[in-house]
Amino acid sequence: MKDVILGLVGVGRIGVMHAHNISALNGVLNPQGINVRLRLTDVAEDHARGIAAGLGAGFLPSVEALIASRVDGLVIATGTGTHPELIKAGVDAGIPVFCEKPVAMNVADALPVLDYIRGNNGVVQIGHQRRFDRGYLEARRAYQAGELGWIHSLRAVTCDMTPPPVEFLASSGGLFRDCSVHDFDILRWLTGREIVEVYAKGSNNGDPAIGAVGDVDTALALVTFDDGTVGSVSASRYNGAGHDVRLEIQGSSRSLMVGLDEQTAMASAEAGIAFPAGESHSTFAERFDQAYRSEMAAFVELILGRRENPCTPEDAVAASRVADAAQESLATGVPVKVVLAAAKAG
Repeated sequence: MKDVILGLVGVGRIGVMHAHNISALNGVLNPQGINVRLRLTDVAEDHARGIAAGLGAGFLPSVEALIASRVDGLVIATGTGTHPELIKAGVDAGIPVFCEKPVAMNVADALPVLDYIRGNNGVVQIGHQRRFDRGYLEARRAYQAGELGWIHSLRAVTCDMTPPPVEFLASSGGLFRDCSVHDFDILRWLTGREIVEVYAKGSNNGDPAIGAVGDVDTALALVTFDDGTVGSVSASRYNGAGHDVRLEIQGSSRSLMVGLDEQTAMASAEAGIAFPAGESHSTFAERFDQAYRSEMAAFVELILGRRENPCTPEDAVAASRVADAAQESLATGVPVKVVLAAAKAG
């Protein structure tokens, strides 16, 4: 049996989710001869010790101590501002790194991190979990197999049921950067094409405090791809019907919708239609539970050299370039060209 020890930094909301998913990996990977063990750290020591005790994991008092304990991979689930230095610490230790998106607060801050990773032969997987969702995977397969014909439009939706704390929004970089960046990434990944222009508009009809910190609670971006195809990306922090994540792909031969199931946060206005009958998801963690589990299993496989990197830092920064352009368009009121890099979607 091969032991793989993962070191987790940060046990806030998403860090706790990763901790539970890592601890559950043995049930998935043991048949493959892999035993996964967890060690973790957080500046909130009492909270972190409690999480570790509940999961039978090890607790270390610092990032330095965690890395020195000879972990096989580093999982970063801390605030965005800490990502660059923690990524570098993992690269310096010569271990693969998994980091929640984004690489850094903006593209300008991320580019030196990319150079550092390349210059030191680092292995870094960025957490864009939708690439592991079964619906998105099937849509990508159907598109690449030519089953949809040529695409004439795409419509991506991400709506939270309730907004996160205003304190988070004050440092998140804006709705397009902290939310719609997932849609920008999945559109590149699914189509294999670059988004070259964004035109964004937004509104703020909810909590005035959101506007006071420079954000909007609802926004829409018209995106243009490098082959002229158009699409839209919409987001809201106030969707009382539930957490709503969907993607419509309309082709000349066939159309598909990701996220259309019994838990879709939508109701029909047509007589006699009971679909969807299930209870809608309330958070992203529920909507993408399977995807998050598969994502962490993929990281273990990456550590073992059994698969290619499913989401490179270059991929993540390419999505962030679009998000930055969307934020600029939102602020200026005019379409913004996306500055493209050499890397294509993986």
